[in-house]
Amino acid sequence: MTTRETTPDKGATAPFGARRHRFGYWSVTFAFLVLVGFSTVPSPLYGLYAHRDGFSSFVITLIYGAYTLGVAASLFFTGHLSDLHGRRPLLLAALAAAATSAVVFLSWPELPGLFVARVLTGLSVGVTASTATAYLTELHAAHRPTAPVRRAQLTASAANVGGLGFGALAAGLLAQHAGHALTVPYLVFLALIIIATAAILLAPETRFRPDPLPAYRPQRMAVPHHSRAQFAAALLGVVVAFAVLGMFVGLAGTFLSATLHHTSLALAGGTVFLVFAVGVVVLAGTNTWPIRRLLVLGVALMLAGLALVVVAAWLPAPSLVVFLTGGAVIGGGGCAVFKTALTIVVGVGVLVATPTLLRYGKTPGPEW
Repeated sequence: MTTRETTPDKGATAPFGARRHRFGYWSVTFAFLVLVGFSTVPSPLYGLYAHRDGFSSFVITLIYGAYTLGVAASLFFTGHLSDLHGRRPLLLAALAAAATSAVVFLSWPELPGLFVARVLTGLSVGVTASTATAYLTELHAAHRPTAPVRRAQLTASAANVGGLGFGALAAGLLAQHAGHALTVPYLVFLALIIIATAAILLAPETRFRPDPLPAYRPQRMAVPHHSRAQFAAALLGVVVAFAVLGMFVGLAGTFLSATLHHTSLALAGGTVFLVFAVGVVVLAGTNTWPIRRLLVLGVALMLAGLALVVVAAWLPAPSLVVFLTGGAVIGGGGCAVFKTALTIVVGVGVLVATPTLLRYGKTPGPEW
């Protein structure tokens, strides 16, 4: 009788709990990517809506503002609830809001419906922003307890910023090549949302309700007195970066078609993808920079990018290359400013989103 030696299957010998948390980790990453990606699906399609219904670029800006309103309301009213009610229920609520938004886009494609759908999208992204990173951090700690938490933070950043580019690129390609431009992108993302929901239902919970459960209160914010100037600078940076990126992402498709006479929806989606792809590169390449240096870089890039976009429009023959370059530079600058602002907020110990933000992100202080 002979025996045969076999190499142990590491996956088979891993504890079931660790495997389940690993599955949950990648499920949350997928859901994060899909939910954030869905927020930019309309970006390459706004020009079609405007052409069909005859509304102006100002109306497109208002539609984008409805999304911003949804994000802000969600962060204020629900940003802390995953600490009390669990990560999974809140992420499932975000998926439900996104699915409802997709249904509204499909069934009510007129202007009032666009406003409603964008508010719902904003609510979904706000819940996701305040829940998914903490969920990823806890799942990572459960299945890789000896690994540095930085991996989870990088995964969250990649899913967040990368998702913004992914959604616009996918929508542009689908609208260009699959036909039914105002229907197919939403159907595809609705299917992805359903898949993500099924995966999250199977993911383990990492945060359980306290007993007794505290009474509900809207989000509170506490800023140490000695850090208010830094916090004000961070807040101003976020507002400016959000406005600049939002303006470019919301109006890129219209600018391409009306000013540059490029009507390709794939190009419109690819332009938004380029903006956030450069942002990811900047975030990765400046990982060890002190925040003062990063802030200077971010502001300089945003100003230079805006100047290039203006030049692209004012040239005797408007230039696509200059416009795309400006968008890429804006993306790098905006993401640098966002990263700077988050570092300042966490470093000064501001309770701005949830206690979890401080628990997982607090540093001794930002290095200037």
